Amino acid sequence: MQPAPIIRKAETSEIGALARLWHTGWQDAHAAVLPAELARLRTLERFEARLGDMLPDVRVVGDPGAPLGFCAIRHEELDQLFVAPQGRGAGIAAALVADAEARLAAHGVETAWLICAIGNHRAARFYEKCGWHLAATAVHQLSTTAGPFDLEAWRYEKRLVP
Repeated sequence: MQPAPIIRKAETSEIGALARLWHTGWQDAHAAVLPAELARLRTLERFEARLGDMLPDVRVVGDPGAPLGFCAIRHEELDQLFVAPQGRGAGIAAALVADAEARLAAHGVETAWLICAIGNHRAARFYEKCGWHLAATAVHQLSTTAGPFDLEAWRYEKRLVP
C-alpha cells in the first residue's frame, strides 16, 4: 500500500512549475473536447497569472518545483484539479479532492460544485467515484484575456454536510 500523499500549501516560487503542470494537463484533458478558440486563450502565461491570484487557495502534492498535482478552491467551488501523468494512479487526485472538500466545509460550504468539460469522461468518472453527482448541464461564463467566454459544461455537486 502506498503512503498517503502529503498535501501542502503552494509556494510563490513554484508558480512556473504549477503553471506548466496546469497548462499541459488542461491541453491533455480539454483540447479535444472544447472549442479551439478557448484552447488558444489558455496559454502558459495566462495560467501563471491566474495562479498568482489564486495561490492562497492552492494545495499541492510533490516537491516544490516538481509538483505531481494541485487543487484550487474558490468560494463554493472546487475550481481546478490537475495531476501530472507520473502522479496518476497513486491516490493524489483523490487526496486533493478530499482536502478541497474539507477546506470548503471548514468555510461553511454545505454543497460544493465544480464544472467538468462535456466529453471529459475520465474526469466525470473520477468525480462520480469521489461521491460527486451530475447536477446539471449549464452555460458557465469563463474569464479569458479576450473577455467572457460562454461554455456549456457539466456541473457536478456534492453535499459536504449531513
